[in-house]
Order: sequence, then structure tokens, then C-alpha cells
Amino acid sequence: MNRRRFFLTALGSFTASSIFASCSQQSTQNFTKNTQTISQKEQKEVIKVGVTGILSQDILKFVNNNIAAKEGLEIQVVTFNDWIQPNTALRDKVIDANFFQHRPFMNNARKELNLNLVALNTVYLNTLSLFSNKLKSVSEIPQNATVTIANDVINNDRGLRLLATNGLIKLKENPKQFVTQRDIAANPKNLQIKEVEGVQVVRAINDVDFIVSSAQTVALAGIEPNSMGEETAKDKKYALALVTLQGRENEPKIQKLNKLLVHPNVKDFINQEYKGRIIPVF
Repeated sequence: MNRRRFFLTALGSFTASSIFASCSQQSTQNFTKNTQTISQKEQKEVIKVGVTGILSQDILKFVNNNIAAKEGLEIQVVTFNDWIQPNTALRDKVIDANFFQHRPFMNNARKELNLNLVALNTVYLNTLSLFSNKLKSVSEIPQNATVTIANDVINNDRGLRLLATNGLIKLKENPKQFVTQRDIAANPKNLQIKEVEGVQVVRAINDVDFIVSSAQTVALAGIEPNSMGEETAKDKKYALALVTLQGRENEPKIQKLNKLLVHPNVKDFINQEYKGRIIPVF
């Protein structure tokens, strides 16, 4: 009886020890796994990128959620409400790069803000178009129609050239680098062209016959007006690029993002998500 009790006691002790050992081993494995996970998170490089519109923000989120982790990169998006702060934020080191401007805009900003900005890979063309809530085609634009365009040097030039491309105005021959309304040679429909800050253009859509705006601005406003005439993929000089300060362009985290933005998966995302409203250029 005593031998049986001893055997059962010993067996119970052995079983309990085995369970304890198993639990301890499992706990150690879990601890190691958690430590490795924490370590991997700590090893991620964080890059802060400034944007002004929802499209660039969505693309950066796609990259962050789908392909950045494999490169040990975490993208933090910083949004701004105008087209000046994303560049001054670079100067003040609030962000590492921005993703909202094309090269002509950047070159003008370099002069106006006295900043050494550098454009890296170009990613997508945010097409400019004639949008209206009242008209369905360019042929419907009446005499004395009102149109709102952006007043900054680059987008004012771009808007006037798009009006000319659609036969609504004629520009002087051999115009200067950036045209203004003073360069209009003919205005057969006597268009009343109103100039406002770029981010304000879309707000005027119900007060005028049509506007000259980008797909990104229209998407951000959450409206779906008729598109009557737009730029094409050949206008690649207006494609948005990743931009940073000169001297920082070769930093590993900036180069990682620069390469990820032209990843084939990003092209597929743009084509499937926006269906031609914006055009990948890589």
C-alpha cells in the first residue's frame, strides 16, 4: 500500500514537473517571440512624409500597409492644408520628405522660398481637367461663361494652356515660360476667368460654369462633377514626385521609400483604384 502510494505520489510529482517544464518552455518561447517582435518593430525606420491631398495619402498608406514592412520602414503621413507648408516643414525638419508637387512647382518653390529642394522618383500624373456641375461637354460652354482657375504661377500657366488645348482661348505665339492672362491672344467665348488659391478652386464649382482643377482636389472635396477635357499621360512634367532637401536624398529611409513608390504593386493599385483619374508614369 505504501509502495503504491509512493508510486502514485512520484508519478504525480513527475507529471506536475513535466507540465511545469512544458509551461516554462512555452513561456520562454513566447517571451522570445514577443521580444523578437518588439525588436523588429524597434528596428523599423520611421519616415515622415508631408501631403496635401487624399490621393498621395492613400498611395502612401498602401505602401505602408503592404510593402514597407518588408524593408523595415514605417511611413507616417503628415497632412497640410496649403501648398507652402509641406516645403517649409522640410526646412524646419518637421518631415523628412513630401509627396504633393511636380517638378515645375518645386522649381518655382525653390526660388520663392530659397530652399534647396530635390525631386526624386516621379510617381503619378494628377490630371488637370475642366470640371462642371452644369455642363457635360466643351461644346456646351456658352458665351461669357465663368471659369475658376488657380492663381499660383505654375497651375495658372497649366490651366490657361489646358483652356487653349480645348480651343477656348488662344495664346500668343512663342509665349514666355509661364503664361498669364496677359498672354491671351484671343478669347472667342469671352470667358470670364477668375483666379483663386489652388485649394479654393473646387469650392467655386457651384458659383461658376466650370473650373480647371485636378482630380486629386476634386476627390478630396468628395464631389463627382462632369469632366469635359483633361490632360494626358504625355504631360509627364506635371507628375508628382517624392521631394526632400538637398543633402538628404541619399539617406537610407528616403531611398527606401523612393524605390517603394515605383514598385509594380503601386502601379497596380493606382490603376485599379483610380481607373484613369490619375496615371502612373513609371
